[in-house]
Amino acid sequence: MTWQLDDIPDQTGRTILVTGCTIGGLGHQTSLELARRGAQVILAGRNEPRLRQTEAAIVDEVPTAELRRLVIDLADLASVRRAVESVESLDVLVNNAGIMAPAYSRTVDGFESQLGTNHFGPFLLTGLLLPLLRTAGEAGHDARVVTVSSQMHRATRSAPLGDPRVEHGHYLRWPEYAQSKLANLLFTFELDRRLREADIPVRALAAHPGFAGTHLVANGQLGRTTGTVASILETTVKAVSQSPADGALPTLMAVTADLPGATYCGPSGLGEARGAPRIVGASSLAHDADAQRRLWELSEEAVGLSYP
Repeated sequence: MTWQLDDIPDQTGRTILVTGCTIGGLGHQTSLELARRGAQVILAGRNEPRLRQTEAAIVDEVPTAELRRLVIDLADLASVRRAVESVESLDVLVNNAGIMAPAYSRTVDGFESQLGTNHFGPFLLTGLLLPLLRTAGEAGHDARVVTVSSQMHRATRSAPLGDPRVEHGHYLRWPEYAQSKLANLLFTFELDRRLREADIPVRALAAHPGFAGTHLVANGQLGRTTGTVASILETTVKAVSQSPADGALPTLMAVTADLPGATYCGPSGLGEARGAPRIVGASSLAHDADAQRRLWELSEEAVGLSYP
């Protein structure tokens, strides 16, 4: 069974935090449709001016939109800790932000940049916001954590279970990206299991956008989205991909549809590259219970927070 935009119910009274809200991207489109249906949306991202651009674009389409901005850098654990102090209530966290295949670098906390930004930052953010999500769930709200992964999670044969502050051989940007996207699913499935075991009324789900024409490819390869080469790359990607609006649909399904925890949503077309969203499967490695547990324990130690 596929799902469509018209299936989103009224979101009035729901507060939803979406990370990675650069204008034109998946987070922007996710936030737009949630705001259109009455949700209060917290637009979270590293760059205040860019958040203002996204806010203005949403208000231009939805004048009644109820929006807030939250400056947060997921590559900096101290920034994550500071940012959550201003969040007073929350029903849904959408871990959408990520980086794709950049040149080698390490975060201020010593992690390879992709694993640090795509996994450790969201892991800490989720843990710090879990008390608010739990309060919402116990009050009868539909509390969820939705994390955006990728079909690239299938491209790796191993989970990132080594010491995250130690270099492990020559840096290969795409394999590292694949591991970070696998980490998103290992995290989601382990989080949902732990929430159920602790009887916490919050569900964890995941989604992937298929092949969506966002700025991630140009940003990752070139470190920018402007200039002749970047423009050519952007144009090429958009010619063979679905739009960011369509790419956001699986996330919107995971946020709003009546689904059990540990559900994974993605496009229904050939190779899950495009098409209307539906429930999809993940790799066998993503369902490896031992890898889920080990990554969780490693992540707790890495970010200095144990939960739930």
